[in-house]
Amino acid sequence: MENPQDIFSSNGGCLIDIVIEKYLVESKESVSHVQLACSMQDCAFPLDGTELCIWNTEDPSHQLLILRGHHQPITAMAFGNKVNPLLICSASLDYVIMWNLEECREKVLQGLVPRGTVMGSLLGKVLCLQLSPDDHVVAVCAGNKIFMLDIETQAVQAKLHGHLGPVTAVEFCPWRAGILISVSEDRGFKVWDHCTGSLIYSSSVLSAYPLLSLFIDAESRQLVTGCADGQLWIFSLMDGHHYRRVARVDLRKKTETFSTRRVKSGLCSQPEESHLPSTSALGKGEQVEVTFPVLRLAPCDLSLIPNSACGCLSSENTQCVWIGSSVGLFVFNLANLEVEAALYYKDFQSLSILLAGSCALRNRTADRKALCLLASLFGGKIAVLEINPAALVRAQQCHSVGQSLSVPASFCVLPTSPLYLGIAKEKSTKAASQQRCAARNVMKDQRLVFHSKVRSSGYASAPHVTMFSPKTNIKSEGKGSLRRRSRCAWEAYPVECAVPTKPGPQVTAAPTCARVCCIQYSGDGQWLACGLANHLSLVFDASLTGTPAVFSGHDGAVNAVCWSQDRRWLLSAAQDGTLRVWSARGAELALLLLLKYHIDTCKDEIKRYKQKSKSKLICRLSMTGAVDMTSLSAVNDFYSHIVLTAGRNRTVEVFDLNAGCSAAVIAEAHSRPVHQICQNKGSSFTTQQPQAYNLFLTTAIGDGMRLWDLRTLRCERHFEGHPTRGYPCGIAFSPCGRFAACGAEDRHAYVYEMGSSTYSHRLAGHTDTVTGVAFNPSAPQLATATLDGKLQLFLAE
Repeated sequence: MENPQDIFSSNGGCLIDIVIEKYLVESKESVSHVQLACSMQDCAFPLDGTELCIWNTEDPSHQLLILRGHHQPITAMAFGNKVNPLLICSASLDYVIMWNLEECREKVLQGLVPRGTVMGSLLGKVLCLQLSPDDHVVAVCAGNKIFMLDIETQAVQAKLHGHLGPVTAVEFCPWRAGILISVSEDRGFKVWDHCTGSLIYSSSVLSAYPLLSLFIDAESRQLVTGCADGQLWIFSLMDGHHYRRVARVDLRKKTETFSTRRVKSGLCSQPEESHLPSTSALGKGEQVEVTFPVLRLAPCDLSLIPNSACGCLSSENTQCVWIGSSVGLFVFNLANLEVEAALYYKDFQSLSILLAGSCALRNRTADRKALCLLASLFGGKIAVLEINPAALVRAQQCHSVGQSLSVPASFCVLPTSPLYLGIAKEKSTKAASQQRCAARNVMKDQRLVFHSKVRSSGYASAPHVTMFSPKTNIKSEGKGSLRRRSRCAWEAYPVECAVPTKPGPQVTAAPTCARVCCIQYSGDGQWLACGLANHLSLVFDASLTGTPAVFSGHDGAVNAVCWSQDRRWLLSAAQDGTLRVWSARGAELALLLLLKYHIDTCKDEIKRYKQKSKSKLICRLSMTGAVDMTSLSAVNDFYSHIVLTAGRNRTVEVFDLNAGCSAAVIAEAHSRPVHQICQNKGSSFTTQQPQAYNLFLTTAIGDGMRLWDLRTLRCERHFEGHPTRGYPCGIAFSPCGRFAACGAEDRHAYVYEMGSSTYSHRLAGHTDTVTGVAFNPSAPQLATATLDGKLQLFLAE
């Protein structure tokens, strides 16, 4: 079996730096499933059933304080939120007692017996206690009822009842006075106004298993609930969101993914040799570890830890939550919905408890460490652990590659790069091309008959028959409008503009309701190209007015369209395995493209059907493992050597074309293969911070949308509020970089803000699955495409 020391010391961490067992005691009675409590310096637990034991971590003279007053076994306890005076409330079948710890310690020093204040009696079996932020009210959960007790008057302020099962956890809302949220074994949560005793909101049944814990994150304004089967349910508490679900997380699968990434990055041995339950024990029938019951949730703010200690965690991605489970502790990131670190009890030989029945967690701001109070699942052992989160995260993080990756090019093209064509060769090719063009122009400008009104010449009138004309019904005035628009002065994109949510024009792209596979705006925002399942590509005016240009030639569904930077050429790729370059102005085929290409723009009008464009293969790169490629992305709006690819093995691979090789691999990017990569390219009409161009989005069926940073190769945020269970819906970045849009199967398009995991807008008005989305680079407009062949435009209010 692998030595646990090897698991945690790969990146410079060591076992003694991560966790220390500070105190161990054994009670005569089991305290499993009892609500334990931790403050900044104190830990509270029942000893021998009826005694409340307070252990101080700082002052040796205050290390052990035993409070007696209960005649029945203590079932729950909770500390107050104020430091002076520090209160603790304990509950049993007979009494609910409030203790002032400073007064109790003074009584002990005086040789007197400390006494508490009885808040209530014979309320029933209390499973949970919670004091309000101002320590004026305590919520006592007895059975399926919640008693709100006034601490000053010891009176019942309100009695909340509505749950069908025993209430297992409660929390006060930090930013809304009078709001209380509770979860119970009836598998749902409720929101109360405890001042009036009224029910504000009641959720439906969330899981097949009871809810055991909850946590309210004040920064993101999210509610996190934990189930007995290891599921996490996350909801938005923002005004106007109506407690919508943000995500559902399977903790067991997340820990498996976390372990797999560490194995592939070389931070630990192969899973079959590993010590981790997520990779080895789960496959050997150890059912006790499969469920991962979420016993406790507590805040874990990694922003208090120096950046150097957290490896590659960004400063914006440090708001996490501690998850206390029966097999270990986990640091879970609420932004990217990933496990940042895992601490399994059995990986540490110095720990006395390997399976926990209950736990309590608390961060200490003074030394940036965390206290963990554990009670054994079997027996009466109780242990106090001191955890170093910085050492834990540093030992387990997958650091980025040695070279610094950046989407904007920071170096010139190397002579050995596939992008380098040679200066001399380029000059000679250019000179020869110019000579040929000049010769053609001379021959073209000479008339056979020097009279303008001679009809037989054919130069003063339009030809009677059009030979080799492309299939297009574009209007002639459209060309003129394109030229007129290109001469217009460009206006800057309004960075602080609102999200385009106002429904605009809607058109049908094809009369046969052919599926729209992809859409893409031109760089100037004047034209919108789309690829259809009926083998056609169309170019619409950006306002979706007028008759579109039709590009015909593919023998399969057009899966991708792309504009050249000068907007003269349109590239299309289809399921027939071909790439075609089209003249955007004439809607004619210019080249059947391979890789390296030359497009001849000086065609003889008499022999215009003779193609002199050519292409040549200059470089071929394969993904690691030679897997099938499912998506590709490269920036064409500014100089960049980076190409992003996705494979069928659920990886994202970064290629540096300047070096001509693979630069990095992101393992387990999604739970399914990525079907689209979308980079933050900005636009010519707006400017972003240079580091913002290193952000990119990926999406996979059933796994939402993820935001990545190329510099750290880390997922920064996970968006999964939109349903995409069976169809690969498209995604897009806004030109300002503040928003991301995506399609969905519920006939809506969703818009997310980069700083929030839940969607900000849900755009209706579609008649089928939204297959594609695209932001206009020059104006706050959003175009959407649907499965039934329709295009919809949304405008800013």
